Amino acid sequence: MFQFSGKGSITNCDGISRRDFLQAGALGAIGLTLPGFEKLKAAGAVDPKKDSKACIMIFNLGAPSQQDLWDMKPDAPSEIRGPFKPIRTKSNAFEISEILPLHAKIADKFSLVRSCYHTAAAVHDTGHQMMQTGRLFTGGVNTPHVGCALEFLKGRRSDLPAHIILPETMGPTGGNMPHGQDAGFLGKGHDPFVLNADPSAKDFTVPDLLPPKEIGEVRLERRKELRELVDSSVRNFDYSEQAKLMDSNFESAYRIMTSAQAREAFDLTKEPLKVRERYGLNRFGQSCLLARRLVERGVRFVTVNTFITVFGEITWDIHGSKPFTSIEGMRDIVAPMYDQGYSALIEDLHQRGMLDDTLVTCLAEFGRTPKINPAGGRDHWPNCWTVNFAGGGVKGGEVIGKSDDIGGYPTERPVAPKEIVGTIYHALGIDLHTELPGPQGRPFPVVDFGTQAIKELFA
Repeated sequence: MFQFSGKGSITNCDGISRRDFLQAGALGAIGLTLPGFEKLKAAGAVDPKKDSKACIMIFNLGAPSQQDLWDMKPDAPSEIRGPFKPIRTKSNAFEISEILPLHAKIADKFSLVRSCYHTAAAVHDTGHQMMQTGRLFTGGVNTPHVGCALEFLKGRRSDLPAHIILPETMGPTGGNMPHGQDAGFLGKGHDPFVLNADPSAKDFTVPDLLPPKEIGEVRLERRKELRELVDSSVRNFDYSEQAKLMDSNFESAYRIMTSAQAREAFDLTKEPLKVRERYGLNRFGQSCLLARRLVERGVRFVTVNTFITVFGEITWDIHGSKPFTSIEGMRDIVAPMYDQGYSALIEDLHQRGMLDDTLVTCLAEFGRTPKINPAGGRDHWPNCWTVNFAGGGVKGGEVIGKSDDIGGYPTERPVAPKEIVGTIYHALGIDLHTELPGPQGRPFPVVDFGTQAIKELFA
């Protein structure tokens, strides 16, 4: 990952730490060159009319309960329907839970897909992989996150990276498998930029957007000039692939570190206090606000992890007993935070005229068991769950798919993870037959052949 907040131990000849200055130079992402993008456009693999589109993926790590939030079953027995009541929304097509009142007020701007399912193991990591890449990792092949593939195919639009993860990548969730939040077989040169900081912290800064104070701008510029001189002296020799990667990554790191645009994009103090409060002065709310600022300044894809792990904090993982969350904890802590942050993001994008060009998708790795367990919670359930989409050309206020009477299985329009990822590619103008350079250089389609986007979502 391309990170700015690590504690690098590399020192110069004076014994001064250069922290992530060198890390950024070695692990950054530069993206596809303009000529490569033009070739893709000429081949019809990308839609130039959709080049202005961006995506904010909110990943609800831990997995929200469909029966308690989006797909309520008020006529089912109490152990199925749970303790909450449905409320009317601004959409004529659906009701949602009373613990999401702000969602109800903007329900005309998002649509629900109530028939997601997968058939892999009911562990968090498998769902993380499939819902962010379109595939389960098998045979040592790690498919790239959709945002990383987008960065490879389209490159960046500004001094900022094309794909950014907030506030940090997923941590332990019990499976000890990859979570699908990197570039996979595309290589580290296309990994996302990772903030690795809490934007709600009172002392939040991104100090490593600037070179360490010991390395002043004059020295940084001199370093760049020296590198260019060395490069020109060996221009007629073939570089190794690793050398080419280091060169491109140095340029990427230099570009970000010296960019006033990049520094300003991460500066939440530029936002009025009322705006920050509207999003919620917590990690998730401020990550949503930062996502809006980044997209507004040219970032193509932002992934917001609602939580980082299912251990040691209140999350969507409502098994009911410690170290996990109870249904009451979801009601009192998780749902209000999420309701506030998400509704603020959608309203803000709409008021700024950005929603039509910004796809906001809220995903999860699976759903929860139809029946409440003896601990008063719900367990893992990959057989049926709900996700939602807003903006980016999506019709609001609609419902796609249907579950059975207990929210346990799809009965209409079953939707697999690859179709969710295909829908994201479609909204961003990427043809679903587009191929990436896969392992051993073999062509590798962005999604499995025959995969369809959920085109019913679009106007």
